[in-house]
Amino acid sequence: MEKAKINLLPAVLAAGIMSFSGVLIETAMNVTFPTLISEFSISTSTVQWVTTIYLLVISIMVPFSNYLIKNFSIRKLFVIANLFFIVGLITDFISPTFLILLFGRLLQGIGTGIALPLMFHIILTFTPLEKRGSMMGVGTLTTSIAPAIGPTYGGLLTSIISWHYIFLFLIPVLLLSLIMGLYAIPEIKVQKSSSLDLFSLVGIGLLFSGLLVFLNQMGTLKSLIPLLVGAIGLIIFLQRTSKAQQPLVRIDVLKNKAFDLFLCGFLVCQFLLLGISFVLPNFVQIVLGDNAFIAGLVMLPGAAIGAILAPISGRVLDKHGAKRPILIGLTLAAIGWLALTILLNQPSLLGLVAGHVFYMLGIGFSYSNMMTSGMNLLTPEEYGDGNTFFNTLQQFSGAVATAIVASVINSFQQRNPDYLKGTTLGSQVALLILFVLLILIILACVRHFWRTKNS
Repeated sequence: MEKAKINLLPAVLAAGIMSFSGVLIETAMNVTFPTLISEFSISTSTVQWVTTIYLLVISIMVPFSNYLIKNFSIRKLFVIANLFFIVGLITDFISPTFLILLFGRLLQGIGTGIALPLMFHIILTFTPLEKRGSMMGVGTLTTSIAPAIGPTYGGLLTSIISWHYIFLFLIPVLLLSLIMGLYAIPEIKVQKSSSLDLFSLVGIGLLFSGLLVFLNQMGTLKSLIPLLVGAIGLIIFLQRTSKAQQPLVRIDVLKNKAFDLFLCGFLVCQFLLLGISFVLPNFVQIVLGDNAFIAGLVMLPGAAIGAILAPISGRVLDKHGAKRPILIGLTLAAIGWLALTILLNQPSLLGLVAGHVFYMLGIGFSYSNMMTSGMNLLTPEEYGDGNTFFNTLQQFSGAVATAIVASVINSFQQRNPDYLKGTTLGSQVALLILFVLLILIILACVRHFWRTKNS
């Protein structure tokens, strides 16, 4: 590998800008959901597909990208990803119907699904081990800073002009990414090292699609059909992985229990991030009666703090190890999350902002360090597979969290004659479900670090 030719920081930032744009739209569109529900005459459980379809496509594309990275130059993949994203932005800007809006989100998912693993591949391949925590923090910063401005950006444009302009104003940002990437990423020849296991890719597609549709229709008899489709997809994927000479993803990395722990911790953090980005903006608009811009502003301080802490926490890990930032971060996140759940009973904008800020302090210290700690346990030959597991399941878990939260809230809204009370109760129940997952991860991490210390 010709490591000297790449301009590392601008290369990481160029790929990161695409991931940033994807998360920005994702969080910006969350505050438009009440507007979309009214404009397209759809339900809460239907509108969440604006986020879910995007995350679903990324979940399928990331394993495919593991194959692409092994067989095509990173420069070619970067350009292709960028062009897909730009076409998706144009499609959504002019979209007159909900289905066309979803198609544009699908194209953006293809772009991000290539760009996200590409960014971490560049970091893992070209960054020295002793600086990896800091550079992973920079990579995470590009995606974690998006929630800091996404809701405000989306709320402002929706309130003043139209939600369509959320997509238009990002086209210059993607063009900047394209120019930066063409400068920083050289054409490095790649010796094809694998063939595409198409059956594994089909299995992953059936698995993720089936599970997400099942979660969307959960509680109904017809939900059993997509659940069966998901089960068939899982069987196909596992059989191909065990029998294929060059599987799409090697699951041997999951035999490392410490890697599994950090992977699960990372996914729980993603659950929380996507769950709260759905709950809070909709709660502020539906229950408190504020507009989309105010709903976005509520998210701004906490998300900004989480983004700022990402590279700082990486340096703490490089200097002091994983134990301090991860355990302190998860504890702070749990306190802030519980406070948010309680505050929904007697909500005030200031209280919700304070609870979210406290929670994001914890996420800032733990989120990216979970991925860094997990990847550091692997050999260079396993980086591609580990990277695939982190990035695929990150997106899928985000889609699952959004689907679960939307389904829970929608269920309480329909069953309660008072729509506002139903929204409040549904929001609290959704947050409590995610809180239980957070507590389980905290206990598992404490157990791991205690055993490591005494081994």
